[in-house]
Amino acid sequence: MSFLIWLIDLLANGLILVVLVEALLSFVVPPWHPWRRALNRVVEPLLAPIRRVIPPVGAFDFSPLVLIILIGLVRQLLIRLLLLLY
Repeated sequence: MSFLIWLIDLLANGLILVVLVEALLSFVVPPWHPWRRALNRVVEPLLAPIRRVIPPVGAFDFSPLVLIILIGLVRQLLIRLLLLLY
C-alpha cells in the first residue's frame, strides 16, 4: 500500500512540476521551441477544460494555478481513500 501512496505522490508532484515549468517557459521561450511544444502536449489537454470555465483575465491566465490546486486535491483524495481501504 505504501508503494501506491508513494507512486500517487510521485506522479502528482511530477505533473505539478511539468505545469510549473511550462508556465514559466511560456514567458521566455517561443511557442515553437521543441521543449515548449513537448511540455505543451502534456499540459494543454489538462488546461483546456479549465480555460473554458475560467478564461484569462487580461494578460493573466490562472488555469495553471487552478490545475495545480486540482492535482493536489485529487492526490489527497486518492491517498485518503487508499488509507481508508487498508
